[in-house]
Amino acid sequence: MLEASYWVEKLGLLPHPEGGFYKENYRSGLTINVENGRERFPNGRSFSTGIYYLLEKGDFSAFHRIKSDEMWHFYAGDPLEIYFFDAGGLLQRIKLGKNPEAGEYFQAVVPANSWFASRPASGSSYSLVGCTVAPGFDFQDFEMAEKEHLLKEFPGNSEIILQLTR
Repeated sequence: MLEASYWVEKLGLLPHPEGGFYKENYRSGLTINVENGRERFPNGRSFSTGIYYLLEKGDFSAFHRIKSDEMWHFYAGDPLEIYFFDAGGLLQRIKLGKNPEAGEYFQAVVPANSWFASRPASGSSYSLVGCTVAPGFDFQDFEMAEKEHLLKEFPGNSEIILQLTR
């Protein structure tokens, strides 16, 4: 198996503010400006964006949320766990990977406005994935979670919140 450093160099990945490495590899030239989306996206958004994203063992993508749906795609390395709080406040766990017999999925969606985080699964050295966001990602839609806020909002999930916040 290739090392994480190979992908960082080969794909030109850069450090991401939430942890790991990334590179935007697609941004639609078309813009969404819809009346019913003005409150969420007052300046419009690209139809869609895509990135490569890599996390190594011991690193994680800290709990955060964005205003769009985000589809995750597994590419290489070992399985990745994605955690998010659904609309009912229940913690969900999805395992991205290449082994459906082990409950792994090639793709998964995190709904818009959900607090979510990810990390390489136990025993993983790294995970190379992709993320497609629609309407497209913009850092003005990115909100990093405050540990104390999440602990109050989801008191029964303190262990995972403490593990996946900075």
